Amino acid sequence: MPNSTDKLDLQSPDLVNENIEKLAALFPNCVTEGAEGKAIDFDLLKQELNHDIVEGPKERYRLEWPGKKESIVTANLPTTKTLRPVREDSVNFDTTENLYIEGDNLEVLKILQESYLGKIKMIYIDPPYNTGKDFVYKDNFTQDSAEYKEESGQVDEYGARLVQNPETAGRYHSLWLTMMYPRLKLARNLLSDTGLIFISIDDGEQANLKKLCDEIYGAECFIANIMWQKKTSPDARMNISPAHDHILVYAKRIDGGELNFLPLDERRRKSFTNPDKDPRGDWASVDLTGQTGRAPKSQFYSITTPSGEKMPPPEGRCWAMAESTFKDLVADNRIWFGKDGGNRPRLKKFLSEAKGIRPWTWWDNKSVGHNQEGSQEVKDLFDGKSIFDNPKPVRLLQRIVQLTTNENSDEIILDFFSGSASLAHAVFAQSATDKINRKFIMIQLPESLQEGSTDFKANSTALKEGYKLISDIGKERIRRAATKIKEETGADIDYGFKVYKVDSSNMQDVYYKPQDYNQGQLEAFADNIKPDRSSEDLLTQILLDWGLPLTAKTETLTIQGKEVFKIAENSLMACFANGVDEALAKELAQHQPLRVVFKDSGFKDDTAKENVKQLLKQLSPNTEMKVI
Repeated sequence: MPNSTDKLDLQSPDLVNENIEKLAALFPNCVTEGAEGKAIDFDLLKQELNHDIVEGPKERYRLEWPGKKESIVTANLPTTKTLRPVREDSVNFDTTENLYIEGDNLEVLKILQESYLGKIKMIYIDPPYNTGKDFVYKDNFTQDSAEYKEESGQVDEYGARLVQNPETAGRYHSLWLTMMYPRLKLARNLLSDTGLIFISIDDGEQANLKKLCDEIYGAECFIANIMWQKKTSPDARMNISPAHDHILVYAKRIDGGELNFLPLDERRRKSFTNPDKDPRGDWASVDLTGQTGRAPKSQFYSITTPSGEKMPPPEGRCWAMAESTFKDLVADNRIWFGKDGGNRPRLKKFLSEAKGIRPWTWWDNKSVGHNQEGSQEVKDLFDGKSIFDNPKPVRLLQRIVQLTTNENSDEIILDFFSGSASLAHAVFAQSATDKINRKFIMIQLPESLQEGSTDFKANSTALKEGYKLISDIGKERIRRAATKIKEETGADIDYGFKVYKVDSSNMQDVYYKPQDYNQGQLEAFADNIKPDRSSEDLLTQILLDWGLPLTAKTETLTIQGKEVFKIAENSLMACFANGVDEALAKELAQHQPLRVVFKDSGFKDDTAKENVKQLLKQLSPNTEMKVI
């Protein structure tokens, strides 16, 4: 087995231990020892965080449900699972910066914690609505697979963790909240300091989701509850027909939730005219009064109009600025008194200076589309066949993309309930419109489309067309949307995507728990790596473990007859070939890599391993060497 100082741990971060270390730095007196090592004395910690003597539990304002503690534990548990590349499903694998990942989104969010920590600009999700018919994810990582299958009886051939949640269930709301909590908690870690999350939901769980997000993101980071008009007409069969969905918006930080302006529409542009032939061009006038509130005395004065009339502010109002500022605006010809010069003054806003329109919380279906439009878009892409029910319309998601992303090549958009990949379609559409090359990460459970496995009416059509999984539909939609948009616009953007699938670690169990094996058993594992794993599989897990993005530029070199990967210039070099010796080390050292990785079983012998380590120290002293 490799020396512990050389060995990569190849699992997601242990968030419990990280949180303990953070608390230990603040409250060293609250650190104690438990069965598993360092622990927190919670009684002492409670006292440290309270001005009064803490004697026992106190009532407080918070959202509680059966399973909440379980969901917190679930979020913090590390995973040894990894991602494996699927080149045959990808488009432009070696050059694209877009990702499509098939797997349970909880595990994927954990896997991405190091490589994408604080790097996501915008997250949009459309999670399963708690209707009693939809499936919810059931997470239990403390059981092995056999125990899990025996308990649930719901794991299909693709390993989907799906359980129905009928309204008659005693934990109807609790199960849904337990599913959502760890995913939202992990998602927050991925957001950048200026990042935002948008969550679509209906009335069934809107109130609970709002409280849940207040807890995870902070009530002070709440931006808006957008009402989207999803229908075009009421349903006559219902007492009151629901016409809307909610889109809750939260920022990662209280000072980081700035949204872009929307461009002026044609109707608004027509409101700009130039009746006084101002050389600065067309303008529109706006009210020049304000609420009295705490307005200072300087905002209460009479204005003499060009026609000679003295005009105080309207009753109950004041002027929006001090008299000196008003006179400066008059001198700059920015005040309009009407054609005859006797009207109440208004401020001129020039079209050339207009940034756009600030969005508001009512989004009607004329401006951003509706359910039928979303369904028709998929139908049009798939040759007139209805293979997916009720996807979000592209215009709705384009608006969100437009409001949250700028001309910055590092901005990434994430959807971890991607469904038919409407958001990827919207990213292509918006990027082709404004020529900003955005990146996306789509995550989708490979949920089976077998009859009866979901509530989708479109299942039978999709199955007839050869699609077995929802993720199959998502990948194909991205391909078709890219082709369509490229043909229609000719825009030079990134139309590709890399596909990855969640799988068990590339390493044998002995790699993680050598203490569970005796010496005789250890000798049977001449190689820690599972025999069916490729060098590209190993490279992917190492990128994730070392916090490098999956889209980092990768070169494949041949050095001393061996395949060597060179990642992001000199960030990492990896060689998983056998027979590694001093000659290879000398050539690698010429590249001065920051890190280098070998298979522990790949060295010619123990002497060669030690010599390689010493040569790298001598010839490339800044290189960190690790083995797997």
